[in-house]
Amino acid sequence: MLLEQLQADIRAILLQVQQLQHLSSLTLIRKPVANKWSIAQVLEHLNFYSRHYILAIEQKLHLHQTEPQVKFTPGWLGNYFTNLMKPGADNTISKKMKSPKNALPSVQPDAKLVLDEFINHQHHLLNLLQLAKTADLNSIRIPTSLSKFIALKLGDTFRFFVAHEQRHLIQIKNVLMSINSGMSAAA
Repeated sequence: MLLEQLQADIRAILLQVQQLQHLSSLTLIRKPVANKWSIAQVLEHLNFYSRHYILAIEQKLHLHQTEPQVKFTPGWLGNYFTNLMKPGADNTISKKMKSPKNALPSVQPDAKLVLDEFINHQHHLLNLLQLAKTADLNSIRIPTSLSKFIALKLGDTFRFFVAHEQRHLIQIKNVLMSINSGMSAAA
């Protein structure tokens, strides 16, 4: 059930992000205000995490010698990280967080390139979620981007990773609304 829900979440993310393909590069790199990220910068930030987690998950899944378990039981640390990232029920972000320096986007990323990369990562993630149906989500451990010494259960890694993306898609929606309202006020 968990993997099916996560696949549905990724499909919803893909639908939202594919709408961004219709926007100009100028819109994608436009910041709502000077100290906020543009849509392209948010996507570049997400791509940083995708590169880390997708590779780590893929390596572990290809090496796994486990049987799927009927039930996934979240770990306390996985629950903590997931709940920290997950948007509220009303699609709001309650706690602002600072990104680690190594996950900060460049000043002006190539908008179409980061968008295409993000979409490719989502398709790759859907494939990994399908492959994970044959694995034990409780016993396979994935090192976090914080430290290779901090590892989460595979199921928790998927939950955290998807919650992080959902969080930033709300940010993208807010950036787009801010840009659009600024453009209509200037007209």
